[in-house]
Amino acid sequence: MPRNMKDLPVGSNLSAVSAFAITPHDSNLLTYPIRALTVGVDGIVVYKNWDNETCTTGSLPAGTYSLQANSILATGTTATNLTGWV
Repeated sequence: MPRNMKDLPVGSNLSAVSAFAITPHDSNLLTYPIRALTVGVDGIVVYKNWDNETCTTGSLPAGTYSLQANSILATGTTATNLTGWV
C-alpha cells in the first residue's frame, strides 16, 4: 500500500480496503495513512494530517469520522479504542 495517498479519492461513499488498531504515539507514523478513524471511547484526537500539520479535534463521541492522517499523537489524545481505515 502506498505511503502517499493524497491522490486517492476520499469520501464516505467509498469502501475501505483495510483497517487496523491504532496505538497513539508521538513520533511513529501509522502503518498506513488513514482516510477515516473510528473512536471507541469518547475523547480528543490529536493527529498529523497528510501535509504533516498537527490538528486537534474537539471532544468526539464514539463513532467513525472522515479524518486523513499519517499519525495519531499520544500527547493530547484522550480518545481510546481507535481504528484506522485505509
